[in-house]
Amino acid sequence: MAAHHWDRRAFIEALGSVTAGALVTPRAGSAAGSAAPQGGAPQATAPAPVIGPRPPAPAWCDEPMRWAQLVLVENDPGRVDLAFWLDYFRRVHADGACLSAGGIVAYYPTDVPFHHRSAWLGASDPFGELVRGCRAMRMKVIARTDPHATRDDMARAHPDWIAVDADGQPRRHWANPELWVTCALGPYNFEFMTAVHREIVSRYDVDGIFTNRWANQTDCYCEHCRRNFRAASGADLPRATDAADPVRRAFVAWRKARLTELWALWDADIRRTRPGACFVPNGPPDMRTAGLMQAPIQFADHQARRGLTPPYSNGRRGKEYHAVMDGRPVGGIFSVGVEEPHRWKDSVQSEAEIRLWVASGTAQGMRPWFAKFAGVLRDRRWLPVVERIYEWHHRHEGYLRNMRSLARVALLFSEQSAAAYTPGPERPLADHVAGMYHALVEARVPFDLVHEAFLTPDALDRYALIVLANAAALSDAQCEALRAYVGRGGGLLATFESSRYDESGRRRPDFGLGDVFGVRDAGGVEGPMKNSYLTLEGDAGSRHDVLRGLDDAPRVINGVWRVRVTPLDGAASVRPLTLVPTYPDLPMEDVFPRQEHTDTPELFLREHGRGRVAYFPWDVDRTFWEVLSPDHGALIAGAVRWASRDASPVEVTGPGLIEVAAWRQGASMTVHLVNLTNPMCMKGPLRELIPIGAQRVRITLPDGARATRVALLTAGAEARSTREGRTITVDVPSILDHEVVAIDLA
Repeated sequence: MAAHHWDRRAFIEALGSVTAGALVTPRAGSAAGSAAPQGGAPQATAPAPVIGPRPPAPAWCDEPMRWAQLVLVENDPGRVDLAFWLDYFRRVHADGACLSAGGIVAYYPTDVPFHHRSAWLGASDPFGELVRGCRAMRMKVIARTDPHATRDDMARAHPDWIAVDADGQPRRHWANPELWVTCALGPYNFEFMTAVHREIVSRYDVDGIFTNRWANQTDCYCEHCRRNFRAASGADLPRATDAADPVRRAFVAWRKARLTELWALWDADIRRTRPGACFVPNGPPDMRTAGLMQAPIQFADHQARRGLTPPYSNGRRGKEYHAVMDGRPVGGIFSVGVEEPHRWKDSVQSEAEIRLWVASGTAQGMRPWFAKFAGVLRDRRWLPVVERIYEWHHRHEGYLRNMRSLARVALLFSEQSAAAYTPGPERPLADHVAGMYHALVEARVPFDLVHEAFLTPDALDRYALIVLANAAALSDAQCEALRAYVGRGGGLLATFESSRYDESGRRRPDFGLGDVFGVRDAGGVEGPMKNSYLTLEGDAGSRHDVLRGLDDAPRVINGVWRVRVTPLDGAASVRPLTLVPTYPDLPMEDVFPRQEHTDTPELFLREHGRGRVAYFPWDVDRTFWEVLSPDHGALIAGAVRWASRDASPVEVTGPGLIEVAAWRQGASMTVHLVNLTNPMCMKGPLRELIPIGAQRVRITLPDGARATRVALLTAGAEARSTREGRTITVDVPSILDHEVVAIDLA
């Protein structure tokens, strides 16, 4: 097989050109696709894929609501009870299935050279039997492939298809040294796996191919990567891993472009071979690409908690996908086993853990997909758990086919800040986002994520408030889109270094949104600050509304890092919070403030255009994630409330920690209440589900809608409710894990 080289011209011609107008996204040749010299470093550029009109989404993609995945292991053929699995799919009302087909191991009698048949396959065809059984139940079926590793015969015949480390040595598999790691960006994927996919879709009645581990498992220095990257960028492959290195930036852009080319190649070939089928990657090169490629369906592979992952993390991953999918379906893959680094793949999680994880994903609009590794069961405890979850989901399916979110608040999802902004290990960007996310959950605010690449008026104006959790790296175009949004009447809440850098991570002379925040950059970041505080200005009865809930507090703790800023003229006329500078915390005799009070504002509130803006020049979100101070949570909730003008369609009062989401369906709306109240919420696994007491839910109906029925889906009962104009107040007696208020609309 001939080597497959990067050909930008052919790629652009094949995909078309970008449609003018709508997208706020870096252009080819901008800093996202090239790197400017820094400190005499060599300049390198890499092509960014230009993605134009995509084929229409196959009709089947929006049909399945409950997915089942059976991941076969090599010795399953001849041992696995296929009839059991087909019957289980029927019992759980699964209408979509993902079945192991090929790649590392073929579970059908393949004729593609070097496509390794299971050593236990014999004359059997377990993949074919499962496909036929699922089709008999009218299920949609996608074939799973995994191309990331291969065997000695392939390595001998095509040594250039094997990934190579920085020392020029071919890579053995890190977990199974009998295998070799393949290069994702060369002929192995572009030629060999293309042939495998073509064989599968030509022989079997499948709706598409779903490919695991299709992207790089590690940096590769094979001859194809070296040659193709040099042709694209003019540079050698980078050895540095520093995200600020210009050659590294060019490499990341080239790798994304190469994977996008592979996605387009596989999708086009599959559609030609079997019209109506398509390629579904297990994870796009980045979320922006999933949006630009107009992926017809995506699956969030975030299978379970580990470490300090909170249960709502599953719903957060769903929001990330919804931010780019524009209403197209998103499935949520969950594991019935433990997902820890030690890889206990034959394990079983507790029922509480599975239920809460799936509840969060369902609340945020994901369609559940259970993943079971190995067809031979060693622990059956999970089977009735998933059956109960899926039976509930099937019974209430009509209320789960969401058309649009009713959230009026959106948190900016900034992939380029995560890639280009490098503040150091003491204040990682991820902690800012995690803190803001948790604060919004605690405040019981229904909210979405909005992606930085798609800041169109249509995308922004559906929200009353956009939140920038230290969205440090924003382009001029993205800043202008947010500025115009505020001018049209939108609210903006921003923290710390938001817009202080451009999209490539270069520091601006001033904030890109400084005129909106009402500040100038005074230079430098102060911190880490110890023993610093914030004065709450005004008497308890006359304080600004943003300080609601803190009436009896004269001061609260400050954050740890702050940007030095100078207010623009008139921008600090309202000063609800002022700085109490750091003073010694030891020895104890010296612990007293050197300045009891300053006029330095630490929260800027202002009207700008027709909108409202709240800007914290300090790390309120990051510090909240670190210490979870309720005072910081109250400050964030107050800023959200003020800047959005109390625009939330749902208000929930009652005890506990609850994740809230609101959705509109064709003839109904729903409010999801996920009970996160548990001592194991921030460190799993959960031992049990702990019910919480009565909640009062106040819901504002959409314009022109009239409620005809209000029900509680989990309780299975009509809801006690009162109505006043467009407002319905519902009493929810208790919540174990997940309750849904369902309102039928006329």
